[in-house]
Amino acid sequence: MPEIPGRYHYSAVMMGTRVELQLAAHQPDLARQVFHRIKQMEDLLTVNRPDSALMSVNRAAGSHPVVVPPQVFALLWRAREVSFSGGCFNLAIGPLVRRWKIGFSGDSVPPAADIAELLPLTDPHAIRMDPQAGSVFLTRPGMSVDAGAIAKGYMADQICDFLQEQAVDHALINLGGNIRAISPPGSDGWSVGLQVPFAGPEALLGSIRLSQGSVVTSGVYERYFVHQGIHYHHILDPRSGYPLDNDLLSVTVISPYSIDGEIYSTQLYGMGLEKGCEWLATQTDIEAIFVTRDGHLICPSQRQFRFQTTYSKYPGLSSL
Repeated sequence: MPEIPGRYHYSAVMMGTRVELQLAAHQPDLARQVFHRIKQMEDLLTVNRPDSALMSVNRAAGSHPVVVPPQVFALLWRAREVSFSGGCFNLAIGPLVRRWKIGFSGDSVPPAADIAELLPLTDPHAIRMDPQAGSVFLTRPGMSVDAGAIAKGYMADQICDFLQEQAVDHALINLGGNIRAISPPGSDGWSVGLQVPFAGPEALLGSIRLSQGSVVTSGVYERYFVHQGIHYHHILDPRSGYPLDNDLLSVTVISPYSIDGEIYSTQLYGMGLEKGCEWLATQTDIEAIFVTRDGHLICPSQRQFRFQTTYSKYPGLSSL
């Protein structure tokens, strides 16, 4: 995120990525509070630390329910409900994520027998949640929940709420590419770049002008490895256990809340271009920009944002 005159920029490395905050006033104490809150939420939601709330749930799989903090319960409840609808978003995908290790050291193509053995452990219907007790129970040994596809969106929304409670009306938070913006009425808002897949963060397809809301991208270029000439990316199909192969390189969702952007960028990628556009036509507050494998940039509507393309700089990319 580039420095802009008249705006103050703060950043920290957290969650294995760079977290950035832009404010219209110099407020270093407020920035520290923001990063502290993100750290607290990370400690609850990560699966990379043995003492997190999520890992306590995973360790008890097949044994007993675990009472979790209310905000963790609410997040898992939302993620489980979405998982019931089918598609690529699946809270119970943890065993497959750990086996593939895509984006982490030791990534490899698992034997087909391993995938077949793990698939029964990814059924979201086997996650029992008790609202009265605030508990979560993974009913099958070896199950594990993974909130990686939703946690950053939840955090971005929580930080936005906190900033507004502090009377901040012009800010942008960027959690490793998950972006949430707030702006006062009549302002120019914020400009958010859309990356050219596989070309590095500085190569942009164009910019999204956004006053309020969120921008979230799911793409096959974010975390992947290549084995014997085959590209294996991190968006796994819960039905097959393998990376989903369709006509898309990326889906960018523009929505009022980042948690919705996280959910629907994954779901829309799973739908593919045609079904994704059909579904978007039924929505009033979810919009998307698709980049296809055959070099097209498709933006079905621009109700809550404006997209200015610079794709002509990159041969093979065009808009429909």
